[in-house]
Amino acid sequence: MDTFEQICGIIAERFELTETTLTQETAWEEIGADSIDLVDLISELEEKFSVSIPDEAIDDLRTVGDLAQLIDTL
Repeated sequence: MDTFEQICGIIAERFELTETTLTQETAWEEIGADSIDLVDLISELEEKFSVSIPDEAIDDLRTVGDLAQLIDTL
């Protein structure tokens, strides 16, 4: 399972969505995630993937795909 698929699974569970509704282009607003939700999600993903996401990078995350790509580069 690749990073994007794993992230979709976590998001789907957290926001009570089906994974099939999530795409690389799905924006946080479409999910219903606010800034606090995003920070909580980032914390969970940092732990799961054993990475540290810089605070300044979080501001540039507009979509689920952006987050997956960032984690893949860390």
